[in-house]
Amino acid sequence: MRLGARWQTGAPPHRSVPEELHAAIAEQEALHPAAQSWTLTWLEGRPRCVLDDVAFVALDVVGRVRTGPVRHDEEVADAARGRDAVGGDAPAADDDDDEWLS
Repeated sequence: MRLGARWQTGAPPHRSVPEELHAAIAEQEALHPAAQSWTLTWLEGRPRCVLDDVAFVALDVVGRVRTGPVRHDEEVADAARGRDAVGGDAPAADDDDDEWLS
């Protein structure tokens, strides 16, 4: 298990944030100058950084850096499948995937 972290914009990324995400974090801070802080979480072992609930920076399943606006209804599922907020590399989710839960 990996613990998340928080840090203020303008400060260097938290020490547990992979170097591959640092440039994208700086870009998102420049695009959202009113934002104040980042939250790092780990989704299926991959880092996901969210800037004040307006933008995210993450690594997808094959290690590519993904960025985009936070969309609460689909952003977590898309990041897990390796999709960014603009388009998708992964096939659409099958609505019947969770039938085993019933």
